[in-house]
Amino acid sequence: MATAPFIPETAPFTPDQRAWLNGFLAGIFAEPAAATQPEVVSLNIAVLYASQSGTGEGLARKVMKELKAKGHTVALASLDSYTPTALAKDEYAIIIASTYGEGEPPESVRPFYDQLCLETAPRLDKLSYTVLALGDKTYEQFCKFGVDLDERLQTLGANRMSHRVDCDVDLDEAFATWKTSFISRLDEIAGSDKSRSAATMATVITMPSTNAATPAQTHTRDNPFRAPLVEKKMLTKDVSSKLTLHMALSIADSKVHYEAGDACGVIPQNDPGLVAQILDGLKFSGDEQVEVAKVGAISLYNALIDSLQVTRLSRKLVQAYAAMGNCQHLLDLLVPEQQAHFDKYIYDRGVIDLLTEYPGVITDPSDLVAMLPRLTPRLYSISSSPLAHAGEVHTTVAVVRYRSHNMERGGVCSTMFADRTSIGDALPIYIQPNKKFRLPQDTDTPIIMIGPGTGIAPFRAFLHERRALGSKGRNWLFFGERSAKTDFLYKSEIEEMLAGKHLTLLDTAFSRDQEHKIYVQDRMLEQASAFWHWLQDGASIYVCGDASRMAKDVDAALHTIAERQGHLDHEAARDYVLRLKEENRYHRDVY
Repeated sequence: MATAPFIPETAPFTPDQRAWLNGFLAGIFAEPAAATQPEVVSLNIAVLYASQSGTGEGLARKVMKELKAKGHTVALASLDSYTPTALAKDEYAIIIASTYGEGEPPESVRPFYDQLCLETAPRLDKLSYTVLALGDKTYEQFCKFGVDLDERLQTLGANRMSHRVDCDVDLDEAFATWKTSFISRLDEIAGSDKSRSAATMATVITMPSTNAATPAQTHTRDNPFRAPLVEKKMLTKDVSSKLTLHMALSIADSKVHYEAGDACGVIPQNDPGLVAQILDGLKFSGDEQVEVAKVGAISLYNALIDSLQVTRLSRKLVQAYAAMGNCQHLLDLLVPEQQAHFDKYIYDRGVIDLLTEYPGVITDPSDLVAMLPRLTPRLYSISSSPLAHAGEVHTTVAVVRYRSHNMERGGVCSTMFADRTSIGDALPIYIQPNKKFRLPQDTDTPIIMIGPGTGIAPFRAFLHERRALGSKGRNWLFFGERSAKTDFLYKSEIEEMLAGKHLTLLDTAFSRDQEHKIYVQDRMLEQASAFWHWLQDGASIYVCGDASRMAKDVDAALHTIAERQGHLDHEAARDYVLRLKEENRYHRDVY
């Protein structure tokens, strides 16, 4: 029997890596056991994801690790880097698809899906696949992209190895069910015997990473870091019709790390005043013990404060409430023909409205808990640079307040920041990486940033980051808000960077400072010639902010600039913008 070699302590590895390598070598040189059972067949499997905020990618990585541990050869990829032709060559594909906006694919995945829907798309007869669709049931088009993708794959001849599962925001149970189903099917294909020799196992274990620049996040949504608030200031003037806050949280001496372009997830709490109204409407004390998934037995009050969504209504919630109380008006709204009226009803109502308009339905606290979805984190684009603001993470928060149905209302997290958080308070946070919204690796590359309102947040981070790096690339910012006097966010910083030539160009669009409203897309068209020249010089474009109108209007303006300045017809302009995306030069972080 051969003597196993070993890695000396002087080798350039960490203790964990050295221990792993020594175990790996010992397994290779160990005397093989008698082969009494057949080996499992190793399958070539593509694990693909379409992710907007990173949830899909995280789940895909879990799937990849589990399949590798079973001995399969696994390729992990985002659909934005995939093509239908590549998919046609695969035999097995595990697909995790997030729905974005109004039932659409994630922004970066649209080119792939558009190609897949062409009449010239390749047949997928050799492909066996399964889809996990991610969505949010508070939106009408729940999981629509995952549904559409699943149906399109079938149309092209692909075979389902297990049924699609549609997941709401609280997805752990559905994800586990889906994973069990397709892994069971793969086990059938590969052979039911799971035993393997130590050498076979060694070939499928991934060596610990040596990349110190991108360490794994220690703190996550389920294990947040409690970051003390060290700065809170108004960015808008008192007379403004809006309130926008700058928030700085300390991550000093923690393992929290981020890059410019990432988002900060905040675990919010509901307004105690609203919770008191709900309890009063139910005639409950709040001391009643209830069971909450992933939390355990807690008081009803704590469940409503920390764990359950109470400010928004969904079809599922209204359906359950209407059925329990036999509320005829609600039941009438739930029929498909009344969809428009149903959407209008739930638009600006919450749980308190159901309790007020249809009292006496809930008599058992556990029934209420069963109806309510989980309170989800809120994501804010980070407005700081880890190089320029060491030990801190900054966010830019527009405080949401409005009145409807004779009640003052507000955003769950933004009003928590504004009304119920003081300097020194510790907030539970985690970092949500956004790898598709990064500065160019070449620091000489010019960038064009388009961010009205709080969309300026990542661009403040970009500007500070580039200055800290000593980047020579030109920087052009388009910023818009209501009025220059009251709503010019980070005005002094921006003007200082402009005066110092770090910010090369600044175009502002203050919509209410003149009779006719002006927006950032109007400024783009006014500067069309210069904009086109920057693109010809290799500039990358970044857009951040409202998805429903602004991002669409900016995209339309970009197409118009390509048509007019590039002398392109409509189809050629569309192809040009598509190439910008494919070349990683057109980035959108919209919500």
